[in-house]
Amino acid sequence: MTRFTVDEANAFLTASFKGRGAQNQVILMEPGRAILRLEADETHLRPGGYISGPTQMSLADSVAYMAIMTITGLEPMTVTSNLSINFLRPCIGTAVVAEGKIMKIGQALAVIDVDIRIEGAEKASSHAVVTYALPRKQTDAGAGT
Repeated sequence: MTRFTVDEANAFLTASFKGRGAQNQVILMEPGRAILRLEADETHLRPGGYISGPTQMSLADSVAYMAIMTITGLEPMTVTSNLSINFLRPCIGTAVVAEGKIMKIGQALAVIDVDIRIEGAEKASSHAVVTYALPRKQTDAGAGT
């Protein structure tokens, strides 16, 4: 069972990222895996109708964040520490889907594998590996010292 649901994820994105969060729609949250969908508009495009690299990078980052939340629950201070992306083929279309799967999650870091494709496409347009730093858990040991 996921610790953060689709409805909770969409509400969080909308509330936390004013004007941008509502553009990303979380469509799946299951343990260790999340899928986001973006309905692209002119702000996401380069000449020729290509979905821009920054848009794809933002999607990779966002879906990785959501995949982590399926395991940890809401942890707003989980932060990106590295994002590496390879653009494999042109990303041309109106809706883009990003799928993130946790490869490893530990006490300090989580590594997420992300594929981004035009909705309905078989092959990925880009592939990313995203590393997130997880917030340190507070312990009672040493409290008051």
